[in-house]
Amino acid sequence: MTKIHENSTPPLFNLRVPARADRLKLIRSIVCDAALLCGCSDACAQDLMLAVDEACQNIIRHAYQGEDKGDIVVEMFHVADHIDVFLCDSAPTVNPATIHPRDLDDIRPGGLGTHIINSVMEGVTFQPLPSGAGNLLRMSKRITYTFKP
Repeated sequence: MTKIHENSTPPLFNLRVPARADRLKLIRSIVCDAALLCGCSDACAQDLMLAVDEACQNIIRHAYQGEDKGDIVVEMFHVADHIDVFLCDSAPTVNPATIHPRDLDDIRPGGLGTHIINSVMEGVTFQPLPSGAGNLLRMSKRITYTFKP
């Protein structure tokens, strides 16, 4: 499978799945297991899993507009003291300036995905794709380790 991001470190995994809600459990499981294999604490692994899940839900709902017409590619890298996760889709390119969390005082269901992502990750950026089509989201999390005696 072709890597979606050039990185000198090999990915922990590279996964391509249909952009459907019934695939989110698989993505969550793989992200959490990979984080734990890197020595992440349970809390760190849960934060990573939550952020990736929220971002994938946004891709399904907003980028693909709920239509079962595309894929999500997930790549995860362990680099020094952090984990980078890249999410790529082939949906119409979004303007990152238009993506922002809603006001937390606006109490209603849903709509907090970007707030959650930004609160649990140290870095969240959109990066251009070489093809110019689709979207590439990079999320970075500093690892908090589980120490075993």
